[in-house]
Amino acid sequence: MLASHLVSHLVLTVIQVLFGIFVNGLIVIVNGTDLIKQRKLIPLDLLVSCLAISRMGIQLAFFYINLALLSLIKFPQFTEKLVVFTFVNDLGLWFATWLSVYYCTKIATVAHPLLFWLKTKISKLVPWLILASLLYTCGTSAVHVKYKWVFYGEDFLSLFFPNVTAPIEVTPSLQFAFLFAEFALPLFIFLISSLLLIFSLGRHAWQVRNTWTGPRNPRTHVHVRAFLSILSFLALYLCHYLIVALIFFQIFKLRSFLFLFCTFTVGSYHSVHSITLILGNPKMKQNAKALLLLGKCGQ
Repeated sequence: MLASHLVSHLVLTVIQVLFGIFVNGLIVIVNGTDLIKQRKLIPLDLLVSCLAISRMGIQLAFFYINLALLSLIKFPQFTEKLVVFTFVNDLGLWFATWLSVYYCTKIATVAHPLLFWLKTKISKLVPWLILASLLYTCGTSAVHVKYKWVFYGEDFLSLFFPNVTAPIEVTPSLQFAFLFAEFALPLFIFLISSLLLIFSLGRHAWQVRNTWTGPRNPRTHVHVRAFLSILSFLALYLCHYLIVALIFFQIFKLRSFLFLFCTFTVGSYHSVHSITLILGNPKMKQNAKALLLLGKCGQ
């Protein structure tokens, strides 16, 4: 019989997965409806849709792994299925990174030749960035399959294979090297684009506030809202990396309260950020609200 904290974790995980699929599914439906009506999809909506689809896959894989973690289902070929979760998770992080780059190139006013070039090319680059993310994530997943002992550790795999032993000695430095190689590039790109965007929005809001006379400038409110949205995005993204590192290095005992809390936090990131995407996009917010109202009227 499961302990009380395991039962609570299972209930919260079910709610989290259903809510995550609902929120991200709403994004896909809204953008899909626009695609059907207008016969085209702007690059931003394409990127957001790919991000939402990957997060729906993450939620399903996350739920499956939690069932195995709680020993509620048998999990043959566990490491291969864990690689599937790693694939969709890394893919979602790459899409979130390119989304930050897209916002940076469209909004930031930093004078730099590379940023100016990206401003004119980013819309055409979006499909290629999505393809590059797929190829890069396939490569890291292949490394996961070959060096699964380094990534997951003997203690974690022994939960599902009691008599298993690692063929190589895994040291913390080796694990850190693999973790750094996998996550350093998207994290670096995301930090640069987010910090540039935050700096640009903050500077612009300060300039408008000090030069505007008369009634409150409505553009200031828009920039403050965008600033807070990007700041929350940055906090969520960094929190996700921190929690993944804690799980990766097995700081907490497996199936302990803190370990389950970390896994729940990782799963929540993909839902919470999708909500900020809907609320931060007036068009998507309006279409989502209309879709929900249509659903209520149809009942």
